[in-house]
Amino acid sequence: MSNPYLPYPVRIERITIENDARDLKTFELSFVEPDHAAAFEHVPGQFAELSVLGTGECPIGIASSPTDGDRVSFTVKKTGVVSDELHRAREGRVLGVRGPLGNGFPLERMRSKNLVIVGGGFAFTTLRALIRYVLHDDHRSDFGDVTVVYGARTPGELLYKDELDAWQDRDDLSAHITIDAAADGWEGHVGFVPTVLDEVAPSPKDAILVVCGPPAMVKFTLPVAAQLGFAPADTLLSLEMRMKCGIGKCGRCNIGHKYVCTDGPVFTLEELSALPAEF
Repeated sequence: MSNPYLPYPVRIERITIENDARDLKTFELSFVEPDHAAAFEHVPGQFAELSVLGTGECPIGIASSPTDGDRVSFTVKKTGVVSDELHRAREGRVLGVRGPLGNGFPLERMRSKNLVIVGGGFAFTTLRALIRYVLHDDHRSDFGDVTVVYGARTPGELLYKDELDAWQDRDDLSAHITIDAAADGWEGHVGFVPTVLDEVAPSPKDAILVVCGPPAMVKFTLPVAAQLGFAPADTLLSLEMRMKCGIGKCGRCNIGHKYVCTDGPVFTLEELSALPAEF
């Protein structure tokens, strides 16, 4: 973008309510100007600032893959002033998108590797973008085995339910979906994400582990990953929850000398281990 402070105008094309609590919605957006769609070149793992004129903006991980065409999607939890206004929006409303921002997942380094993708709660959005990219017909042969472990508190809090069902039916993806406690009619895993990861026990050989989720989930997943043999250099974390201004000006996302919005949000565990334990 020539001016990083100016958003691209986008139009809401479709809104999907993702959970039973109805406080998570996916907004599928189209760019008002075609050249803006071409300029918005993103990779899985990046984020953007989603803005509502007269209300403000908030940083949100990009939930769609660049393989999805000219439209871009964001899954937004209703948590504050801007997200509340977004949840009141209807299809056809014009919003703003500023970005893409951050570094995204290192796709070139990940090629030819086996991938273990671990997520929890609504932090699964950018992991969904990564999975959609990897499973695309143009890219699937570039990667090895793919294992996904994803969990939520209840079945009603799982995101992208149709996609989860489709992934579990594929023979080129091993998907393990879990909920925290048993529920009527649930036939999948029961237990916290770290426990299920330990049970699945994916091999660390020629593999890269990608983790994104609530801080407690990440905290208890990392010891399991280490026990399974995943090296810190092969463990990727997304710290998108620390995003603020997106361009390294406000200084509210830093960990030590690193600015998460410009140096991240994707870091290896090896990189983070050299910084203050603030993640």
